[in-house]
Amino acid sequence: MERVENVASFGGFQQVWKHTSKSLSCEMKFAVYLPPQAEREACPVLYWLSGLTCTEQNFITKAGAQQFAAEHGLIIVAPDTSPRGDDVADDEGYDLGKGAGFYVNATQEPWAAHYQMYDYIVDELPALVNDRFHTTGAQSIFGHSMGGHGALMIALKNPGRYKSVSAFAPIVAPCEVPWGHKALGAYLGDSPESWRQWDTCELIADASERLELLVDQGDDDQFLAEQLQPERLQAACEAAGHPLKLRMQPGYNHSYYFIASFMGDHVAHHAAALRR
Repeated sequence: MERVENVASFGGFQQVWKHTSKSLSCEMKFAVYLPPQAEREACPVLYWLSGLTCTEQNFITKAGAQQFAAEHGLIIVAPDTSPRGDDVADDEGYDLGKGAGFYVNATQEPWAAHYQMYDYIVDELPALVNDRFHTTGAQSIFGHSMGGHGALMIALKNPGRYKSVSAFAPIVAPCEVPWGHKALGAYLGDSPESWRQWDTCELIADASERLELLVDQGDDDQFLAEQLQPERLQAACEAAGHPLKLRMQPGYNHSYYFIASFMGDHVAHHAAALRR
């Protein structure tokens, strides 16, 4: 790994690293915030998954998370949202290809060669982080929009691995909405049956761990009715008896203004679980 950015922030350091990913067969970047506590003790890790069109930069420059990570002594890791490079397949649309990995393992060409984001987030990246940085081994996960889908889905598919999970305006039912139809159809093929293992609402019914889902959703979100549909998540959780704290936030849209407004709540939620 090579460090390419290192900037002081709230007593700690905001860094960006690059490395060659075995899972994705390309060079990747990820951001790491090291709180001041990391200089003297092991710290738990909170993973952030960003949404469509983002890189590792959107979160670290817009979310305002560093001050809360410093307060609670958490390392925050924010990877890119897809594989990158000239050899990586792409699409003209913003919602497929680079910037739109959807945190799944692609099985279809031309995507399968590089788009193995699930393996990267779940296995490869944590191994790198725990090897390079002084961590306790405890981890949690959260994200926004496509990244909210990724965070909820990954936590549900990996019981016992994450201490807590939360999301801002997540895509909760990709099997049922246009963003999901396009991405899952391309990455996984035309059979909706193969999509279900990547769909939060489908996974809830058989979840073996009852980890509470904290979800914030703005009621002025431009994608609320067509793409996000949090009522589907609420119905799935009620049917399965799965704990959900869904907070509809009046007046907020899909932007990082919304994310920054409630970032302190989310980091505190994860810190309480990670520091137990």
